[in-house]
Amino acid sequence: MSQSSNEFFKTQVLGHPAGLFVLFFTEMWERFSFYGMRALLVLFLVSAFGLGGWNWPRENALALYGTYLALLYLTPIIGGTLADKYLGNRKAIIIGALIMTLGHASMAVEASPFFLYLGLLLLVIGTGFFKPNMSSFISILYKDFPEKKDGAYTIFYMGVNAGAFLGIMLCGYMGEELGWSWGFGLAGIFMLLGLLQFTFAHGIFGEVGKRPNKENKKIEADNHTEIEDKLNPFTLVDKLLIVIVAILGLTWIINDPLSKIIDYNLLSFHKTDYAGYVIVITLILFLFLIVSRIIRYSKITRDKMIAVVIFASFIIFFWASFEQAGGSMSIFAKDYTNRILSGNAAFIFNIVDVIITIVPIAIITWVLYLLFKQTFKKYFISNLILGFSFLIIWGLVIWKIDRNFTTYSYEISYPTYQVSTTNANGEIQKKNYVITNTTKVPENVEIITKNTVIRSSSEYHQNDKVTIIDIDKKGTNFKYLTPEKASLIKTKIQASIIKKRENEIQIPATWFLILNSLFIIVFAPLFSKWWESKYNPNPASKYAIGLFFLGIGFAFLAFGASGIPQGAKTASISMVWLILAYLFHTLGELCVSPVGLSYVSKLVPPRMIAFMFGVWYLALAIGNKASGKMGAMIDDITAKYDIATFFLIFTFVPIIIGIIALTLTPVLKKLMHGVK
Repeated sequence: MSQSSNEFFKTQVLGHPAGLFVLFFTEMWERFSFYGMRALLVLFLVSAFGLGGWNWPRENALALYGTYLALLYLTPIIGGTLADKYLGNRKAIIIGALIMTLGHASMAVEASPFFLYLGLLLLVIGTGFFKPNMSSFISILYKDFPEKKDGAYTIFYMGVNAGAFLGIMLCGYMGEELGWSWGFGLAGIFMLLGLLQFTFAHGIFGEVGKRPNKENKKIEADNHTEIEDKLNPFTLVDKLLIVIVAILGLTWIINDPLSKIIDYNLLSFHKTDYAGYVIVITLILFLFLIVSRIIRYSKITRDKMIAVVIFASFIIFFWASFEQAGGSMSIFAKDYTNRILSGNAAFIFNIVDVIITIVPIAIITWVLYLLFKQTFKKYFISNLILGFSFLIIWGLVIWKIDRNFTTYSYEISYPTYQVSTTNANGEIQKKNYVITNTTKVPENVEIITKNTVIRSSSEYHQNDKVTIIDIDKKGTNFKYLTPEKASLIKTKIQASIIKKRENEIQIPATWFLILNSLFIIVFAPLFSKWWESKYNPNPASKYAIGLFFLGIGFAFLAFGASGIPQGAKTASISMVWLILAYLFHTLGELCVSPVGLSYVSKLVPPRMIAFMFGVWYLALAIGNKASGKMGAMIDDITAKYDIATFFLIFTFVPIIIGIIALTLTPVLKKLMHGVK
């Protein structure tokens, strides 16, 4: 047992060293920033100019979203390698957090495409340094206390979900209600606070993580049923194939949004698009590389590595569907879901929202108090920063709750003019056009007053004048403009207050994203008990169950959307279907998440461990990129069929893959040779 480990375990909080909670809060603020920004990105891109968005086609926004997620799972391979060989975990975490802070700051400058792309690039690079080193840091710190490791990762995972919960709730709310730069900026502020908190407290870890830890790279022989008799080195051809596959794959991933957004195709020659050919060739070369490596090993090791490849294939399909949460499901929440509640339903929602907001923050604040008691004197500045962070959180939460109870709905009237035309069948058709401050109303037309509902935190009375904007320029979706925003908008509508509508609220579209973290916090202990019981399923069955849950979640969405007509861009279906979808998707995630990287480390020989971790992260990257590609089909499928058909695709594909996983259970059990 090392001296550094003994020092690390001297201060105890909830039965674990105080240093674990330094990592807990650092990861919490990083996840706060990541999920807060993720909740806003697609909504910001597709929102109308009048709402501060960029009015992008959904296809373009989802292409960029998918590429961003894919790159987030590729850069950790590089960042982890640099930390292991040169930097050490601690420096890598600080470098990553600093780069991500700059990325969030850049994205807060929402008016400039350059700063958005720069921000996303910095976030991808920073995540590469940060993500792989936080988890491995815990592994190193607990290497002399393996019996405490599961509990440590459970606490750490709660930090991840607490950060996601708070980030989506607060960044999403501020972005939608106050302006996108407020949400993006808040994500950057907490990333900076997380960086400072870790920097001023990293002395609590002693010497651990300062230098590359060669011991951590060793894989114990008893994790494998066989020790290879000789090394199986990477040949020159292997290395050349890795470089070619990496270059072609990255080019294809980046080219997808590039070709849509600025109409510049890196893979087009002589007016022919070769993108499809490039990705097929890349996949063939990659499969050849994996197969050629695997067949060089003896039978038992070869079988185990084949099992890893099969598991990685399952994970592609899971994340391709699951990550619709930040893409097409966010669009569904914004444009197709009835988010307006009134009367008792509005009152009950506000009370429930207060409870699910206050209780988790109160619990985390209590943990913070316990940490203060152990470390306040020795790490004063770090604790001061952490305390200041929570003062901001509590201030924002109280402001949000107050605003929810003091934001009112008003019925208003606005002017339109009606034009009558005769169609080819001789029938008279009437169409209304909204009158804005820039509209030139034709002579001899009928002026008609129409009514709609807006929301404002300002108090208005009957006949007061307000300014609104026609979001989609179709006369169906209006939003209130504050006097400050109205002065910045060129085309706007003057409306009159008819009456206040009591007890009516509108739920932000980003609110639904917090359900994933909330359900994880609620159900994770139950699933943990399940995995520890005699009914613990084998890995293939866990994947199958997870995929079934995922498919059921999309089935609820497809059923709920079944009444939406073909080609519709907006609708107003019950939010119950979206809540049920998030519930079952979370249950699916809880089945899949325990299987992951732990099986890679157990099944793969030491010589191939780095390569196979790369394969696993590549599978995650492919799944996330596929989520963007598949999500981008929402408009085409809705136009040709309907949106219910779009969600039926995500219903049947996971279920079919889940059935395949079940049928492969005996094969996978045999391939794993007793590894559990």
